[in-house]
Amino acid sequence: MAHSPAGSAVKALQLELKKIQAEPVEGFRVKLVNDDNIFEWEVAIFGPPGTLYEGGYFKAHMKFPQDYPYSPPSIRFISKMWHPNVYENGEVCISILHPPIDDPQSGELPSERWNPTQTVRTILLSVISLLNEPNTFSPANVDASVMYRKWKESKGREKEYENIIRKQAQATKEDAEKDQVRVPTTLQEYCVSSIPSHDNQVDADFYDDTYVDDLDDEEEDMYHEDDEDSGNEDS
Repeated sequence: MAHSPAGSAVKALQLELKKIQAEPVEGFRVKLVNDDNIFEWEVAIFGPPGTLYEGGYFKAHMKFPQDYPYSPPSIRFISKMWHPNVYENGEVCISILHPPIDDPQSGELPSERWNPTQTVRTILLSVISLLNEPNTFSPANVDASVMYRKWKESKGREKEYENIIRKQAQATKEDAEKDQVRVPTTLQEYCVSSIPSHDNQVDADFYDDTYVDDLDDEEEDMYHEDDEDSGNEDS
């Protein structure tokens, strides 16, 4: 008997949540908004050290469709986020969250869009990379895009963009204290994943052999991402 799309999505999301919680990944933490609903997650993204977002604790909601992973989730920041690729309502606009359709007007290739091999982990690492390397060619927030370009082209002399981001990062510390979360502020703290204790371990066959080997490569890519995973005005 074939599984329903919703049933397959539930199983996939349960496995992903279990893996991330058992073996935390650098840069973010996740939990369910409501324990009875696997399709909506609360995500907390830590601002990468050495960037304007350093020390920040940015919360977002991640909603998954009933046919996940065949269709992409959506991400909306509930913390204030001034960014070229984030709409005023907090919705993140990034290529890998766009359905894999052929839309020449979007400026995106189908290969840059969503595919079922993406995971919560790869999505959130792409969002973290986007924070520091926004796409300003087709922004979701035009004003933020113009401000970011001025800041970058002036090599930091134009402070308006920087001041807004640092102020927003500072404002998130209240949420971190409320959630009893210590935000990493050094690269060493940020990049080292927690080793799961024996009590929290899941079945050995739940992990793939290349997971740890890929981790270092993805951390490096996070700071050198090109525009392939950039935002676009068509969400």
